[in-house]
Amino acid sequence: MHQKILLVDDREDNLLSMEAILETEGYQFVKANSGRQALKILLAEFDFALILMDVEMPNLNGFETAALIYEREKLKHIPIIFITAHTYGEENIFKGFRTGAVDYIYKPINPELLRVKVAVFIDLYKKNYQLVLQEKKLIAINKSLQNEINDRKASEEKIIELNKQLLNNIDGLEKANKELDRFAFMASHDLQEPLRKIRTFSDRLFIKYKDQLDSDGIMNINRIQSAATRMQELIKDILTFSKLSVQNESFVKADLKLLVQEVLEDLQLTVLEKKACIELGALPTLFVNPGLIKPLFFNLISNALKYSRKDQPLVIKIYPEYVHNDQSFQHSAAMNFCRIYVKDNGIGFDQQYAEQIFEMFQRLHTQTEYEGTGIGLALCKQIVEKHKGFISALSKVNEGTTFIVSLPLQQPVKEKSLNGV
Repeated sequence: MHQKILLVDDREDNLLSMEAILETEGYQFVKANSGRQALKILLAEFDFALILMDVEMPNLNGFETAALIYEREKLKHIPIIFITAHTYGEENIFKGFRTGAVDYIYKPINPELLRVKVAVFIDLYKKNYQLVLQEKKLIAINKSLQNEINDRKASEEKIIELNKQLLNNIDGLEKANKELDRFAFMASHDLQEPLRKIRTFSDRLFIKYKDQLDSDGIMNINRIQSAATRMQELIKDILTFSKLSVQNESFVKADLKLLVQEVLEDLQLTVLEKKACIELGALPTLFVNPGLIKPLFFNLISNALKYSRKDQPLVIKIYPEYVHNDQSFQHSAAMNFCRIYVKDNGIGFDQQYAEQIFEMFQRLHTQTEYEGTGIGLALCKQIVEKHKGFISALSKVNEGTTFIVSLPLQQPVKEKSLNGV
């Protein structure tokens, strides 16, 4: 941009002379032939880099005009160089400086001196202008940063408030879940007594009156007994499931192979009945809760026995596989896992139901086809998650099912060993 200079002199020839000396420097000139005209110009324009003003002018001399100029706050930054043909005494010189003048140039004007002095003040103006721009830029940046800080603070406060609400909601849900589990436990426990009476009295009724009952009556009593048995299994599973939420998560070092062998002993009659071949591999010793691990394998092996194929001998394989730094699951950190496979060659199922089977009361077969409560696999999932592990299933219709139980090789809490192991 071209720097503007205001030339003030009551003589036109002086104005033309100053303009001629400085025009080669590329400045922009605005001319006034009196102090009053200069003031009028400065009412509309105040972006001048310098004012060159004659002292001796009619009506308003240079000193008076300078004093009026510097009364306006917006004009105080404009330096004034007085042009004069007189050599004033010190008192008048000081008077000029007091009004705001920065220098004097005496007539006749030395062109080189005028160009040098003007160049100095123009250079100062340019630097000051750059500083002002930088200051405005910094102010804008600071304002933007402050707005960003304010927005971030507002966001953080909102996040804190949402976290508080979330914690309150979690606390409320935990209390509600505990109350629900307590209710399920008490309700299931209280249902056992009347159920036992139903079974007892239906048995007595059948034993005492079976010779007097026709086939329809016997069938109805059998239905009562069958329904009571199913109800007893359901109550048992609900009780086991509800105990999980209040189960003391105490882990002990236990040999999984021994625990599975105990489960197989409990299922020995069913294994013999199904003529099943059980292949048990070298399962590891892990920190687990034996009271939960045994129901886990009981349900998985029972499932394999239940859903066997009639046209093929049942084979159940239980074996381990070690996985280091397993990140195949969504877990907080890479861990070392032991994968335990429970594989059978039974009826299998469509893989699209692999997640659905772990939900409460979800069954892929009707009660008439295969007995069950629909809780067993949901219970398995809860047990495995209690151990900070994972469970999944791979299956294909008529080709069998493989349940994969992934358990951490180490648990955060290590207590006494089971049976001295």
